[in-house]
Amino acid sequence: MLAVALAASTIWSGATSYYIVFHDEMLGRFFGQVRAVQLAYEAQVGALQTQVERSVSERVRTREGFEGRIAALAERQVLIEKRQGVLAGLGAIEPETTGSIPAAPAPEQAPAAQPQKPFPTPGEPGGAFDLRMRGGDRVEVPEHRLDRHIAGLDGRLDRLAQRQSQVLGDIAAKAMRDAARFRSAILQAGLDPGRFDRPERGVGGPLVPLSGDAFDRALAEAQRSADDERRLRRSVSALPFRRPLAEEAVFTSEFGPRFDPFTRGLAMHTGLDMRADLGTAARATAAGRVTAAEYGGGYGNMVEIDHGQGFVTRYAHLASYGVSPGQRVEAGAVIGRVGSTGRSTGNHLHYEVRIDGQPVDPERFLRAGATLTGEAADTAPGQDGLAAGSWVAWSKAQLQKLARPQ
Repeated sequence: MLAVALAASTIWSGATSYYIVFHDEMLGRFFGQVRAVQLAYEAQVGALQTQVERSVSERVRTREGFEGRIAALAERQVLIEKRQGVLAGLGAIEPETTGSIPAAPAPEQAPAAQPQKPFPTPGEPGGAFDLRMRGGDRVEVPEHRLDRHIAGLDGRLDRLAQRQSQVLGDIAAKAMRDAARFRSAILQAGLDPGRFDRPERGVGGPLVPLSGDAFDRALAEAQRSADDERRLRRSVSALPFRRPLAEEAVFTSEFGPRFDPFTRGLAMHTGLDMRADLGTAARATAAGRVTAAEYGGGYGNMVEIDHGQGFVTRYAHLASYGVSPGQRVEAGAVIGRVGSTGRSTGNHLHYEVRIDGQPVDPERFLRAGATLTGEAADTAPGQDGLAAGSWVAWSKAQLQKLARPQ
């Protein structure tokens, strides 16, 4: 018993001594191991945090890149829509088509409403963007597909811009052709086109220089051609290019010196005589205002119409007239009936054209009018008004092509 107690005491004493001696060293090793595990864990967490931050940064840059591209597309779309409105305005000039004498240009119509076009805008965070329609509809598109959508929209805008340039060129070319036709008709009538080169009244505004963009330069040329076409169209529409008799008439006496039918001596004939049946309608050869409707001595019953810019027409030897001074008449309107009043030997119409009070040969205006219509000189006046239907259809077709989805 004593030996067992002594052995136990010895073991306890040794253990106690060992614990006391090596206690700090054991604690140090233990805490060292714990610290090593902690540091390894923190290193892993730091690496993961760095990776997450890098991923978030790349995502932000990607979204910013998408937003920048989308903003650029939005600017292009606004520019193209603005150009579309300009083209619609140019399309309203309604250049002349062969087979008619032009009427005054019609007021410009507002551009047709443009169809809705899908356009991408950034959506809420969550891995997707929205394609928003102008009407408010939204379609979510994953980010990995958005790049293709933006590229597709960019291509559509490129094609639309190209087609706008083509339409602009077509409009400019057509305006130039019609302006050339009108200028040729004015020259054929023996007039100087410079007579009508007067600044447009009631226009103005600040000077805004054009940019160096090719479309803007082409647009400036097209607008210049369109303005020239409008000016010449307006001038031609006011000239007496239509025939005063609807049916084919026989010219019984031309303009210039002739043997007077009563005195048989040489005398100046200031107009054209056209034989026609009694009561045949005499029509205004251009729009204007009636300045005289009365019995005029040798003229008999006479109607005089002022067409502006110094141009006046007279219709004499009428059996009757149906207009009064101050009345506005349109081209082709019936102003009287053929007769044989005044100094006349039979039923016919004496027709005069005067410029600044001086009589000129009316036949040159009739020839120019026949050239404009591209038909025989006996085309019925009053039924050859502005045949703009084909141009309007052409212009609308061009604008519809531009608005058609690609």
